Amino acid sequence: MIVSIFRYVPLSIHATLEVLAAPLIMAGPVLLGLDPAAIAIGFVLGVLLLGLSLSLFGEGRAVSLRAHAELDYLLALAAVLSGIGIGIVTGDAAAMIFLVGVGVAQTALTASTRFSVPRGA
Repeated sequence: MIVSIFRYVPLSIHATLEVLAAPLIMAGPVLLGLDPAAIAIGFVLGVLLLGLSLSLFGEGRAVSLRAHAELDYLLALAAVLSGIGIGIVTGDAAAMIFLVGVGVAQTALTASTRFSVPRGA
């Protein structure tokens, strides 16, 4: 399968990147002085991403790997659509670029991740 050729990011790196990105997504709109709607959406997206990424650590997984990948894509779609919506409604181009960028980055990370774990792990 061609798609699997590009899946080179191990699951542990994926989870770590999400844990590190979540606070940046929450704080980014505030630090950039974006619209209050962008601040609220960034905070919600960051909290959801943090919770989702933490579900990958530990013995038992609360969310299956397939569901995690699907939720990652859903989160990315929500970020892109929110960014476009804010851009249209408020005209805040910086908020649109930030949120669409978050969605694109999440899509790229998810698309390049191997959603499998070694046997015995």
